[in-house]
Amino acid sequence: MKITVLKVGTAMLLAGLVSAAFAADEVFTTQDGAIRGYDPVAYHEDGKAVKGDKAITLTWNGAEWHFATTEHRDAFKAEPERYAPRYGGYCAYGTANGYKVSTDPHAFAIVDGTLYLNYNAAVQTTWNGDRTTYIGTADRNWQKLAHTAYVPGPAVSSGSEEPAK
Repeated sequence: MKITVLKVGTAMLLAGLVSAAFAADEVFTTQDGAIRGYDPVAYHEDGKAVKGDKAITLTWNGAEWHFATTEHRDAFKAEPERYAPRYGGYCAYGTANGYKVSTDPHAFAIVDGTLYLNYNAAVQTTWNGDRTTYIGTADRNWQKLAHTAYVPGPAVSSGSEEPAK
């Protein structure tokens, strides 16, 4: 009886850890937080990338989000899907090509009220060339990619591992 309870308990613990790992991979996160610690609401309200304050945070979708103001945090809390970047903040172009790639907070666009981030300015330029097609393809791919593990690496040829800050 004790062995069975121990096995069930261990299985439940492992299932919870795996589930948490997949939830965390749904959002691009670094040691600075989701989307490198930038305020997702600022893209919509201020039209630019604004670094969030480490003292103004909210946990959502398995990640810690940072905000420049308490008003931005409260707006995100009320409507996270409105403000969160599409594809969990992973590169929109990479997602269209079938993989998760890190993003540069300054390589962004708001399209029809949705925030999209890209790996760097060069990738952003390519993505801008045919946004509608890339978004459609990425939307289909995200259904498969959302719950896959993120493996950092140079998936996009850009000459550098991570974008400049």
